[in-house]
Amino acid sequence: MEDVSRVQKELRECNRDQEVSGVSIALHDGASISHLTGTIAGPKDTPYEGGTFIIDIRLPSGYPFEPPKMQFMTKVWHPNISSQNGAICLDILKDQWSPALTLKTALLSLQALLSAPAPDDPQDAVVAQQYLRDYSTFVSTARYWTEAFAKSASTGMEEKVQKLVEMGFPEDLVRSTLKSVDGDENMALEKLCSD
Repeated sequence: MEDVSRVQKELRECNRDQEVSGVSIALHDGASISHLTGTIAGPKDTPYEGGTFIIDIRLPSGYPFEPPKMQFMTKVWHPNISSQNGAICLDILKDQWSPALTLKTALLSLQALLSAPAPDDPQDAVVAQQYLRDYSTFVSTARYWTEAFAKSASTGMEEKVQKLVEMGFPEDLVRSTLKSVDGDENMALEKLCSD
């Protein structure tokens, strides 16, 4: 079974400086500590800038001695991330994982991967070929996917957060509640009122 106290500590640590780091983690369904949702801000000076990318995180029973299972839920055009299912090719999520690493370092590594693709070790061969052979088209496509899939949700989310905060709910609670109900404003309000 995963180390619950360690996971709780990691969640607090990760969310403490999310404005600076650009990464955060919340319980996926509000209950299970083994199923989490990560959020990554698209890095500056990349085609992903301005996007908010959602990561599904599942902790195996052997965590932290086994790596977390991570998958992009937001569609992203990148050589090391499947454009079909969000699977990720990153060594620390496989054989280079160490118990010294944390969920935050894993999310920061994904953010770094967005900044520095490794097309020679691709998850998505089509995207990797485009990156290597027609870089300008790759950048245009990646930017388009960011606009289409990673910006619309985050823009709407900020408006929902603002509305609920104006009703008197604390911002941190509003954000975690909205994440737990996949951005459904009405369900979030119902949940906030019942707590």
